[in-house]
Amino acid sequence: MLYVPISNCLPRLPVDGKGNLFSWPKPWPQRLRSKSPRLSTKLNAEEIYNKDSTHWSALVSDVYLQGLPINWSSVRNVMDMNASYGGFAVALIDQPLWVMNVVPIDAQDTLSIIFDRGLIGIYHDWCESFSIYPRTYDLLHSSFLFRSLIQRCDIIDVAAEMDRILRPGGYVLVQDTVDMINKLRPILQSLHWSINVYQDQFLVAKKGFWRPTDDDTKT
Repeated sequence: MLYVPISNCLPRLPVDGKGNLFSWPKPWPQRLRSKSPRLSTKLNAEEIYNKDSTHWSALVSDVYLQGLPINWSSVRNVMDMNASYGGFAVALIDQPLWVMNVVPIDAQDTLSIIFDRGLIGIYHDWCESFSIYPRTYDLLHSSFLFRSLIQRCDIIDVAAEMDRILRPGGYVLVQDTVDMINKLRPILQSLHWSINVYQDQFLVAKKGFWRPTDDDTKT
């Protein structure tokens, strides 16, 4: 992205065949839950968008905040590793925290819709390092991300990167298939994380304060 004019990096508002704007996004905070004007140009996108919002509202309120062993009062910095339309972040809007929405480079490009909702976000390839200081985030959230990554890279490398950017005492919350959770679980345990699995689809891992010693690197 070096030396690229910034105007080319900003998402343009959608226009009809005559070049007229469909509409402007609503003011904050109404724009969080209103339809993005960009959806007018995509087939069935509005229906998918509404289902996505309903899904995350119910899942966060009924499961994430009530049924999982996460101390949400200690969580301030959150990253959604596979953000889609940003529904996870919207469902947490009343919590005293902020969410970085990450759109993987091999997923549907929804970053402009995330921006239309008044949220922050970024593109990233999870087979590469994330440009951030170590121990920045309190919670990393992933929903069915790893099934696409295993086609291109080793999830051990992804887990190591997650360990780098998560603070000690922080959480990883993964929703995925039983097979993928069974692959990820021993990797995180090897990093001395505590692991809990719920309903065979939610993995909650808490990072400890352990770090490798010289003796560990020799074994």
